[in-house]
Amino acid sequence: MIAKETVEKILEAARIEEVVGDFVGLKRRGTSMIGLCPFHNEKTPSFHVAPGKGIYKCFGCGKGGDSVRFIMDHEKYSYPEALKYLAAKYHIEIEEIQQSPEQQEADTRRESLYVLSGRAAKFFSDTMWESDEGKTIGLSYFRERGFRDDILKKFELGYSPESWDALTQKAISEGFKEEYLTETGLTIKNDKGRMYDRFRARVMFPIHNFTGRVIGFGGRTLKTDKSIPKYVNSPESEIYHKSNVLYGLFFAKKSIKDLDNCYLVEGYADVLSVHQAGIENVVASSGTSLTTEQVRLIGRFTKNITILYDGDAAGIKASLRGLDMILEEGLNVKVVLFPDGHDPDSYVRQIGSNEFKAYIDKNQKDFILFKTSILLKDAAGDPIKKAGVIHDVVESIAKIPDSIKASVFISECSNLLQMEERILITELNKLRLGKAKKDSRQDAPEPLPPPDLMYPDEVGGVKKEEDEYQEKEIVRLLLNYGHELVHWDGITDTYIAPYIIANLADVTFDNPVCRYIIEEYNKRMEKGELPASHEFIQHEDPKVAELAVSMFSSPYVLSENWFAKRKIYVKNETENMRATILGGIFHLKKRKVEQILKSIMDEIQEEKDEANQAILMQRYLRVKEVEKGISAFLGSVIVK
Repeated sequence: MIAKETVEKILEAARIEEVVGDFVGLKRRGTSMIGLCPFHNEKTPSFHVAPGKGIYKCFGCGKGGDSVRFIMDHEKYSYPEALKYLAAKYHIEIEEIQQSPEQQEADTRRESLYVLSGRAAKFFSDTMWESDEGKTIGLSYFRERGFRDDILKKFELGYSPESWDALTQKAISEGFKEEYLTETGLTIKNDKGRMYDRFRARVMFPIHNFTGRVIGFGGRTLKTDKSIPKYVNSPESEIYHKSNVLYGLFFAKKSIKDLDNCYLVEGYADVLSVHQAGIENVVASSGTSLTTEQVRLIGRFTKNITILYDGDAAGIKASLRGLDMILEEGLNVKVVLFPDGHDPDSYVRQIGSNEFKAYIDKNQKDFILFKTSILLKDAAGDPIKKAGVIHDVVESIAKIPDSIKASVFISECSNLLQMEERILITELNKLRLGKAKKDSRQDAPEPLPPPDLMYPDEVGGVKKEEDEYQEKEIVRLLLNYGHELVHWDGITDTYIAPYIIANLADVTFDNPVCRYIIEEYNKRMEKGELPASHEFIQHEDPKVAELAVSMFSSPYVLSENWFAKRKIYVKNETENMRATILGGIFHLKKRKVEQILKSIMDEIQEEKDEANQAILMQRYLRVKEVEKGISAFLGSVIVK
């Protein structure tokens, strides 16, 4: 367990905009920063970061919290793991206190997989640089390919010896458990229980996650035996999911953001060569088909992808349809095709860095136009094939969310396909209409449950939310203004929190999270303390933390132009705190009184005895007078 003093240092040092900015491209908007949410798929930014409050909030999916919560949610870390990550980022030494064996085991399992993967990368690197076999085979291979030593060390490249179990035995001797070796895929255990290394006699390419930790490996054999697979990759594990990883992204993300473009290549060597040439905004899908998750990873940093293809025509045609997903995600796609069967790796080594950059700038083509020309060549002279090409191209254009951009492509493809623009637009509209119908069926609401299964406070299947809204408004006022000292007529200087709590002593909160926060204020005030708002933002219960963050967040910022250009002055709620606080208290009380009135009226309707009905009616009238008094009070307070 990390010492409390260390935790406080970490929380003080961690700047939310810096922590989130490592993973999300942020742009300034007023006092906040916005970007595309990393937790759900979106094309319009709804993810807000408030540096002054130290929190983030997505108004699309509802995720929110502080720096620690962001790392926990994004990296799937435990609380201690997230703190350790931030401590490393801000160079804070971790001071730990003793944990129980059970807690330690729970906290260290995932960390052990990371540590083992990192240790394996070091083993492969040390083997290449220090052993005779590694230098003769692994290091010689990389140098023959033209890779500089600084690139080899930056990407932590290495060599796995030919021995059956060199890594396995080394790891076990250092105390790593067999289950972790097999979980990460570094070791294979056969039916007879024998353990041996997955990667043997291969040059090694460590795969890093978003934060730079090694999570998996790709191993290339240098043998010519065709029965041996050229590449072997780590299997899926708790820390490695290949569909969510792009090779080289950790080293490329800053450059991608700065240059607002990402070069996408196919293999490890392509990334290394292009990076070595000074073009650092380059990533690879690691030999697997590009996935939607990988496209969204890129989309956090830029809307522009440039695909660097080799000259293999068959391979290009096979991948064209799969690239429609990039268009569907709203990204702009350009394509560069290299001559004479070259790939990015071989071509940059042949012509050098400057000419390679110039070649990309000169030869990049928009993906739609590139796809159209490639398919038309294949369909030359065959009207049936040409009809298929037209349909295929229009299908791709239909994936583009931006209608203006789609219209431009329709116009340009009309010339290339020698087809009337009107016909292409008709086909485009048919495809979009079909997709809209399909989406509407998928998004149709679930049928309402039978009446006896509905919640008692539902009417027509729609849950009443006003009570909850008023309760959350009280929590918002407590968290935002509870520590402020005020002086109102007839009231001596007092903090707002005790004033609110005292005036709600007769009110029961129905929302469990709101009720917990109110009870926490009560407990702390009995000790002569006031809880700090950050205690709820950093709360271990995600529901409490989520509510607290939402109470500090708003997707709206009042434009300065309201006053600067239009001379319209909008009052801030802090200018009349008395009205703000009393309004919150008495609006909630009004709702609770309305509930009581409804309950009494239900009793009256169910009661058969006339005498009891009269008693209930008198009670109803008394409560009604209370409601009238609250309404009158609210009117006078808000007006003043």
